[in-house]
Amino acid sequence: MIRILLAILAVFAAWSAMDFIMHGVVLAAAYKETAQLWRPMNQMKMIVLHVTTAIVAIAFVMIYVRLISPKDIIRGLAYGLLFGIATGVSMGFGTYSVMPIPLHMASVWLIGSIIEMALGGIIVGAIIKEESTIERLFGR
Repeated sequence: MIRILLAILAVFAAWSAMDFIMHGVVLAAAYKETAQLWRPMNQMKMIVLHVTTAIVAIAFVMIYVRLISPKDIIRGLAYGLLFGIATGVSMGFGTYSVMPIPLHMASVWLIGSIIEMALGGIIVGAIIKEESTIERLFGR
C-alpha cells in the first residue's frame, strides 16, 4: 500500500511539474493569443485542476497495479506511452476539432501528454515492480 501511495504522489508531482512547463512556458504565447477562449487567471479553478490531476494519477496507478503484469519499468513505459497516445489525441486533436485553437497548441498537447504519461509509466514501473525469481530466492 505504501508503494501505491508513493507512486500516486510521485506521478502527481511529475505531471504537475510537466504541466507547468508545457502550459506555463512552452505554450504561454499561444494562450495569450487565444485569451478569449480561456478564463482569466483570477477566475481559473486551480483547486479543481489539481483534484482532477490527482484523480487521474490515482486511476493511472491503479490500472497499472490491477491490470499490468509483470510489473517493471519497460511495461510501465509501454503502458504510459499507450495511455499518453489515448489521452493526447483526445486532448489535442479532439479539442482542435471543436475549438479554434492553433494547430501548434494541439500538437504540443498531444506530444506533451505522451511524454507526461510515459514519464508516469516509468515512475510507476520503477516504484511498483515485481521481484525476479532470483531476487525472491536469494534476496537483493
